[in-house]
Amino acid sequence: MDPHALDCWRRAGQIVKECREWAVAHIRPGVEVRYILETVEEMIREREAQPGFPAQSSRNCVAAHYCSGPADTLRYEEGDCVKVDLGVAVDGYVADSAATVDLSTDGSWAPLVQASADALGAAIATVGPGVEVGDIGAVIERTIMAAGFEPVRNLTGHGLGRWKVHTAPQIPNYADRGGGRLEEGMVIAIEPFACNGRGFIRERGKAEVFMMVRPPRKAKGLDREVLKEIESWRGLPIARRYFNHLDREAVEDTLSKLARQGSLVRYPPLVEEEGVMVAQTEHTMFIGPDGVEVLTA
Repeated sequence: MDPHALDCWRRAGQIVKECREWAVAHIRPGVEVRYILETVEEMIREREAQPGFPAQSSRNCVAAHYCSGPADTLRYEEGDCVKVDLGVAVDGYVADSAATVDLSTDGSWAPLVQASADALGAAIATVGPGVEVGDIGAVIERTIMAAGFEPVRNLTGHGLGRWKVHTAPQIPNYADRGGGRLEEGMVIAIEPFACNGRGFIRERGKAEVFMMVRPPRKAKGLDREVLKEIESWRGLPIARRYFNHLDREAVEDTLSKLARQGSLVRYPPLVEEEGVMVAQTEHTMFIGPDGVEVLTA
């Protein structure tokens, strides 16, 4: 691990922690989701970093990838089970963390939230060089099921890199064969999702998150200012609201053309297929020579 890279990851992890704690303290019934997300992103920039991916806050059966659009007026409601998922990049090195807030008046979702948090703690305790990722998944699955819930089986933890939010290895939330082993020097994110249903998600709804995966095959017909803004993120995920300063029609036209070319990938909200509640907890950690360092704790 390059010392500069590790310093950047540590700084990114500290900023994520500060922003996550602010978000958890301010998510309340009646508050606009967009206010939380935009405020967090402003906090990140004030700390001379940038969002590693658009700040997201998914409610109830939406497990992940709910990202407010430029004019979104959605508000949190009493009874919600709210996830907040944040990423920070310092010189491109990305840290990723998530937490869940129970907005019920009677603590209805507290056991579900605790099951996710306990699974993360148990998983972190197993992390080390040479550990099979399937064994981590087995610990997550066992912990969540012991609490009476199910893990979400088609969402995973992942490695992190420079200008990359998702790299190898994938870290499942259930016992699985194969998938490789952890190695010293890796930076990984573990994110147990727990639910009170079967535990499978699917894409549903309008995408507000996008990622450039390859240079455009054809630049003709693409708005230069919009393309320049997209390319400035160097492959990190972006949100439609990042383009508020540009012509809306040009933005939509360019996003559509890049998606048709296969240069841009869309990420719609991910919804539990039975419509049940989902909780998520996540930390980023460095596997070092002296043990595991949780960067976002």
